[in-house]
Amino acid sequence: MSKSCKGLAMEQIKCLSESDCVRVEKFIQGCAGENNPSIPSECVGLRETYFNCKRGLVDMRAGIRGNKGY
Repeated sequence: MSKSCKGLAMEQIKCLSESDCVRVEKFIQGCAGENNPSIPSECVGLRETYFNCKRGLVDMRAGIRGNKGY
């Protein structure tokens, strides 16, 4: 995992582990990929930001400049 996206991944895991979905289902994998209404909007925003960060790692247009490092 890239250093620039690692902080976002940790924040996303922390946010999901504190959500109601994980408290009921008892595992993060079932809640991370779904658009579940019990997931807070902050976690959804973190997921989108993390995906954009990972997308920036493989985007060849930013190859010279590097990832933005959210």
